[in-house]
Amino acid sequence: MITVVKFGGSLLGSREREGILSAAARAGVVLVPGGGPFADGVRTEQRRLVYGDRAAHAMACLAMEQTAWALNDLGPDFVACSDQPAFAAARAAGRPAIWLPSAMAIEAPLPASWDVTSDSLALWLAIELRADRLILLKAAAAAEGGLEAWAAAGTVDPVFAPLAEEFSGEIALVGPATAAAFEAALAAPIRRAA
Repeated sequence: MITVVKFGGSLLGSREREGILSAAARAGVVLVPGGGPFADGVRTEQRRLVYGDRAAHAMACLAMEQTAWALNDLGPDFVACSDQPAFAAARAAGRPAIWLPSAMAIEAPLPASWDVTSDSLALWLAIELRADRLILLKAAAAAEGGLEAWAAAGTVDPVFAPLAEEFSGEIALVGPATAAAFEAALAAPIRRAA
């Protein structure tokens, strides 16, 4: 079973970070980092320097990669993976993986704009890996009602709900994310999200 877990960038400074990372490592998941403060810097500098969305999208993917290296240093030792063979090798070795997204994400067939965040990139990776489950970990509480409600509330980006139609696995959102809530989501039986 493959579980992809999107670790929201807003959780980087959370007191729950260590417990969440430990639970993710024990469960052998594929961890997808959010951009966090590194992506915030891209947004700020885009307004100041006025570069285009394609450049900002590529830089935001690199921001996710910066978060991945920070998480890998701050938490358990995940296998850093930038392509399908690396993920396959990590799975074969029974090791948890963390995605270094720039090699794959910049070329992904998704809009190169702020309409695509690390949430949609995590979903795209889950589709590519044929994952059974995608869990989104957020600092904020999730809106009731599933994908459309999450999109309407701005909890996920505008591309997420349409892209979810291509995913046959379960999608769960844990927010506010705590280690206990995350472990409960990992232990729950897999079901297709509404």
